Amino acid sequence: MFLQPRTLQEAVELFATHGGMLVAGGTDVFPALVERPPPATVIDLSRVADLKGIRFAADHTRIAGGTTWSEIIAADLPPAFDGLKAAAREVGSVQIQNRGTLAGNLCNASPAADGVPPLLALDAAVELASPSATRRLRLAEFILGNRRTALQPGEILSAVLIPREWDQARSAFLKLAGRRYLVISIVMVAATVAYGADGAVCAARIAVGSASEVACRLPALEQRLVGASSAIRLSSLVAPDDLAVLSPIDDVRASAVYRRTAVLELVGRAVDLAAGAVIDA
Repeated sequence: MFLQPRTLQEAVELFATHGGMLVAGGTDVFPALVERPPPATVIDLSRVADLKGIRFAADHTRIAGGTTWSEIIAADLPPAFDGLKAAAREVGSVQIQNRGTLAGNLCNASPAADGVPPLLALDAAVELASPSATRRLRLAEFILGNRRTALQPGEILSAVLIPREWDQARSAFLKLAGRRYLVISIVMVAATVAYGADGAVCAARIAVGSASEVACRLPALEQRLVGASSAIRLSSLVAPDDLAVLSPIDDVRASAVYRRTAVLELVGRAVDLAAGAVIDA
């Protein structure tokens, strides 16, 4: 059975009633099937208008779950979203960016999902819709592990919410991989830095992906950056101990030791970029 709802309410009711597979862009879903047939019920969300578009509320920016990476790249967004746009350009190829959606990337819950670190670095939350209610959950609490999320039966990730307090901050995203495009990251880092009127850092967020089962922030470093003067390179404050929360693994792309070394370098570059520094190639 192939279902194509037109509204979010219709979508959540069909999903609660029939279950099955949700498909938006399909860029993660169909490759994961390999040679297995799809479930008996497929619910195509691509025509749900409520899952499209970017809107600005008084206290948050709302990016609907069905928004594609190409739409994020093209959107007129505040400076704080530069890191998210940079990550969007790293999602597969242009063809994948044209079809792949923000919600699909998050719900796939890969440790190497490009969209997760920049959203963590913006204090993002997710909006989860069901037939009976809509709830919000911090992104850091939504992704529980490799391919595991906090979605309850019948829920659809309807939007991502970013606090407007970050609008005028600066952000950066860096990804290390074996080649330029169509590649899974070895490690990636996102950073958001805000300066106060006194020229000192008033808030910072740094998130690392592909170096743990779940992308995570570096709270010790974030706290140390607060109060730092704009006259210094923030990378000078980065220390190996800041990576204690990470748990990189050995795999076909890199060793754990290499990942940890690479993260340390990328974190330094990312915080400098987010602070507006010019980084030597």
